[in-house]
Amino acid sequence: MEEEEKLVHSYPHYWGFTPEQDYYKQQGITGTKSEFTTARGLTLFTRSWLPNPNTTPRAVVFMVHGYGNDISWTFQATPIFLAQSGFACFAVDLQGHGQSEGLKAFVPSVNLVAHDCLSFFNSIKQQNPQFQHLPSFLFGESMGAAICLLIHFLSPEPFHGAVLVAPMCKISDSVRPRWPIPQILTFLAKFFPTLPIVPTPDLLFKSVKVHRKKLIANMNPLRYRGKPRLGTVVELLRVTDFLNQRLYDVNLPFIVLHGSADAVTDPDVSRELYREARTLDKTIRVYDGMMHSLLFGETDDNVDIVRKDVLSWLLARAGRET
Repeated sequence: MEEEEKLVHSYPHYWGFTPEQDYYKQQGITGTKSEFTTARGLTLFTRSWLPNPNTTPRAVVFMVHGYGNDISWTFQATPIFLAQSGFACFAVDLQGHGQSEGLKAFVPSVNLVAHDCLSFFNSIKQQNPQFQHLPSFLFGESMGAAICLLIHFLSPEPFHGAVLVAPMCKISDSVRPRWPIPQILTFLAKFFPTLPIVPTPDLLFKSVKVHRKKLIANMNPLRYRGKPRLGTVVELLRVTDFLNQRLYDVNLPFIVLHGSADAVTDPDVSRELYREARTLDKTIRVYDGMMHSLLFGETDDNVDIVRKDVLSWLLARAGRET
């Protein structure tokens, strides 16, 4: 066990030692890196994962990562899988995350971040005529799923559906600061928004079930390891309260996936989203005993179950059979 842990701690990539482009080739996909400059002048790091060049993509999937995460470590596992299945995937490191500009893990406005993502996604369609007539889907994990819902409210028309993985429509009571702390934090954040002093546990260890995968996730060189910043927490509390009040307004097809043992975001709110959303095309999967990191942190068998549910839902709406 100690030898394995030493080996994992030396990995340059979450999959091991294989160089990135060689790994993509082994997986039968192509991958690129780029930068995108937002309307407000921020430079954001972006990636794409595309099917084999000889394959016509089924659809385009625009992906949004969660708080403290980025698109270059374990997040890649899902777009690689989807690209192998014929989907063209694109993602961006959000402001203050990964290799994008901004103070680490400081998100002063989730609304502006949603605008950044929408602008990037629109630019992909505009610059790539081969994607313009393909179905487009949103995919988000945790905070990223909340951002997908904000994108839907900003621009309802362009997207054919959304995959919402453990959406942060409400922060779990097990990690949400208790009264009167939120009120104190809100007051302090007006004067010290960037201070990393919010007393919450490291979410990685509440998210990932498998010990070896905890080690791998923790090795991410871009992972934010500090305490949450005052302004970020207050903003996330605001956004989750906002979304919780607008569940009925969700009017695009979606599948929401949640673990019953999720200690970061509340699976009951996903159930409420399913009940309240006015779209007629809605699907829910709540996995007994699974935690927050459904698509990486679970056992391989559990990850396969979730992947198959995501893939079958996308295939059914991309207009082509396997």
